[in-house]
Amino acid sequence: MLRVVLDANVYVSAIIRPEGPPGRIIERFLRGAFSVVLSPPIVDETLRALGYTKVRRYVRATVDPQLWFEDIVLLAELVTGEHEVTGVSADADDDKYLAAAVEGRATLIVTGDPDLLALGAYKGVRIVNPRIFLGLLGR
Repeated sequence: MLRVVLDANVYVSAIIRPEGPPGRIIERFLRGAFSVVLSPPIVDETLRALGYTKVRRYVRATVDPQLWFEDIVLLAELVTGEHEVTGVSADADDDKYLAAAVEGRATLIVTGDPDLLALGAYKGVRIVNPRIFLGLLGR
C-alpha cells in the first residue's frame, strides 16, 4: 500500500474546504486508498495550526478540528520521530516532513509548501502537490 506523508497545510486546507483537493485526499485516506505516515512533530504542528483563530474562523461550526485530526492520527502510522534531517529544505521547519518520510518508508510527501515542492524528491521520496497526488491515486 502507498505510504504518504501529508504536510500540515494539507490537513488545514482539507478541514476548511473538504470539496477541494486536500479534502478529497483525506476522504480517500479514510476509505483506505493509502496509508498516512505521521511523526510527533507533524502532529504537534498540525494541532497548533488547527487551533489558530484565523483557521477556526473558516471551519464549519459542526466540526471540532482537534477531534477531526485525532481520528486521522488514530488511523495513521505513527513513527517515533527519532530520525533527523537537517539543512535540506530552505525552511528548516520543513525538514520534519523529510525525516518522517524516510523513517516511515513513505514514497510521497504531499504539500502545498513551495520550499518542499522545490526539492522535487529526497532520498527516493517524491514531493508533490495535492492535485498531482490525486491524479496519481486515480479514480
